[in-house]
Amino acid sequence: MRFRYYLLVLGLLFINFCSLSAQQATRSGLDVFLNQKAIKHASVGICIKDIDGREILAYNSEKSLTPASTLKLVTTASALEMLGADFSFNTKLIWDEANKRLIVSGEGDPTLGSEYMANKDFIKEWTNAICNNVDKQKIDILIDDSYYGYAGLSRKWIREDIGNYFASGSYGISVYDNTYRILINTERNDTCPIIIRTEPVMPFINFENELSTNQQNQDNGYILGEPFSNVRKLVGSIPANKKSFTIKGSIPDPGLYLGECLISPLSESGYSVDLVQTTRNHTDEIRNLNSIINGKVFYTYKSPALKDIIKVVNVRSNNHYAEHIIRAIGKNNKTVENYTDPLDSGITSINNLWKEKGLDTDALFMYDGCGLAPSDAVSPQFLCDMLVYMQTKSRNADAFFKSLPKAGNEGTVRNFMKNTTLKGSVYVKSGSIEKVRCYAGYYVEGDRKLAFSIMVNNYNGPYSTVVKAIEKLLSAYL
Repeated sequence: MRFRYYLLVLGLLFINFCSLSAQQATRSGLDVFLNQKAIKHASVGICIKDIDGREILAYNSEKSLTPASTLKLVTTASALEMLGADFSFNTKLIWDEANKRLIVSGEGDPTLGSEYMANKDFIKEWTNAICNNVDKQKIDILIDDSYYGYAGLSRKWIREDIGNYFASGSYGISVYDNTYRILINTERNDTCPIIIRTEPVMPFINFENELSTNQQNQDNGYILGEPFSNVRKLVGSIPANKKSFTIKGSIPDPGLYLGECLISPLSESGYSVDLVQTTRNHTDEIRNLNSIINGKVFYTYKSPALKDIIKVVNVRSNNHYAEHIIRAIGKNNKTVENYTDPLDSGITSINNLWKEKGLDTDALFMYDGCGLAPSDAVSPQFLCDMLVYMQTKSRNADAFFKSLPKAGNEGTVRNFMKNTTLKGSVYVKSGSIEKVRCYAGYYVEGDRKLAFSIMVNNYNGPYSTVVKAIEKLLSAYL
């Protein structure tokens, strides 16, 4: 009996020793991470949990930090829960016989002509539908782009972002990702970079060119401009000695641009297009929407399913899609009328959703759906808890998981974890804005699945140093 007692005591001491050793190793790995020069003075939050919600590692996990694009996980998960994986956006073609007017009525589809979706020939389809339903004659075109109102942008976005492709407006009608490209020649050193052309052609935009060149091959060029304004200022510097360098901007008035894109194919089909307007500038009837949108719906264009759209959001970190999705969530509240921006309604709905699911939303502050606003904030713990919920309780678990890019293989994380043993086992969304680097997602190896979120704000030094430190930390604990 005494021998068994000694064995029991020794066993307990051994288990306790192993536990202490593991805790010391954990603390040591965390200390190494936190004391690196680039991170030492940064705000850091870490949360790693197993799929049952048990905490594996936590450091400042309840603190609200700037999430950058990891906020897209909240937007896409919320959209799946509230709208469903098979939700799609509609765009309707209406013939108003009384006014001889073709009406295009949009419901916020961000994928029309998108380079990230298969169907780029939608205008050809629309033209065929119009020819089959409307007699050849002189017509007007009215674009109803009022579904999301005309604010278009988060009030918390910063000035140097507005006008760039990643800060395009979100309206009832969006087309070609609301993006154009400027091709610029930087071979001459006796003048500022020379604009060659835009793709597609944007003849109505007046460019004020203040660009300069740099020898470091860095793209620091920005396009500044307000929504619906045709004045765009080009500032910053772009690489020298380039025959054709590209920067991307946001189309100022997507609805009007779509209307103008319809003129040529309709003219070639035998129609005479007289007036092209949008509901934004249709001032004589703007207070009576029903009198504007009056006629017969003869064709409805459906977007790809939400499950396919959110994959683009999370793999490519697509701000444009994310901003339309959060507004679609807002419009799901039937009290939000056209001409009203549903962004605030979408944010409120997301907060209410996760409160109802039992998550603590006190650390969640959203001002957009994509994470571009520096004022956005969320805690690593909230992200972890949401990730756990989406894999254990959501009927959309599969669609959400499949929307995440595989680290080391694709999307914005194609180089992340690439040279580690975890390559191929981490499914993760990255997030980065000025001095912010974040990652959140899952580790999957056989039956073992973990959720994690690592957030670093206000780091010092090159971002590559921070990324490598995060890779080492994850390699130690996943």
